Amino acid sequence: MKKPLILVSNDDGITSKGIRLLVSIMSELGEVVVVAPDGPQSGMGHAITIGNTLRLEENDIFPGVAAYECSGTPADCVKIAKHFVLKDRKPDLVVSGINHGSNTSISVLYSGTMSAAIEGAIEGMPAIGFSLCDYASDADFSHVADYVRTITKKVLKDGLNEGVALNVNFPPKRNESIRGIKICRQARARWQEEFDLRYDPNGRRYFWLAGNFVNHDKGEDNDEWAIANNYVSVVPCQFDLTAHHTVVSLNSNWDDIL
Repeated sequence: MKKPLILVSNDDGITSKGIRLLVSIMSELGEVVVVAPDGPQSGMGHAITIGNTLRLEENDIFPGVAAYECSGTPADCVKIAKHFVLKDRKPDLVVSGINHGSNTSISVLYSGTMSAAIEGAIEGMPAIGFSLCDYASDADFSHVADYVRTITKKVLKDGLNEGVALNVNFPPKRNESIRGIKICRQARARWQEEFDLRYDPNGRRYFWLAGNFVNHDKGEDNDEWAIANNYVSVVPCQFDLTAHHTVVSLNSNWDDIL
């Protein structure tokens, strides 16, 4: 049987630890093509390059795998992969990651990892973003491989609804094994930002973004709960941001100006 074509990208850059593991696993399951940023692009969200040149170079970092490094954002990488690198070949799956850090809850909006996956969904391809909830420089990815493989196989077999990308987050390595997979909703939580005022050696001021993550969600069906309780969280995401439940009320309450 013909192997599925799998496009791999990320936001941590083509040399990151997470993408090496992801490419290794995807190579077991299909024909892999990698188009990833040439350097870190974390927190870029769904930004695209429109005012600067976009560069694309082949890279032999993954033996036996066609790989390209791109000067643009994660969304740029998926766009140029679909429309230039692969031309008339449509990937059967887009996977992004494995991100070095959490992309649960509101972080999905800022995430370059998930923006690569969502760009795949926009282009009509099933897509998955994988993230490990561990920011440590020596984070251990060894416990996630089997789950990456299992979830990918399931999506390749059954597909996804059109326009949907899965946001998959893994708990950090703990003393106990992962307890399983939970299909979740996005937790109602947010970042409470602080801007630290600092001065450079020339006396010019600058700001450093800091802050704390605040979880207001007390439910047990969300991604934050799943990670805290040592489950893999899987949240189906869509790019349609319409608040559909508000359309009816606005039509009713705004009838005097419509």
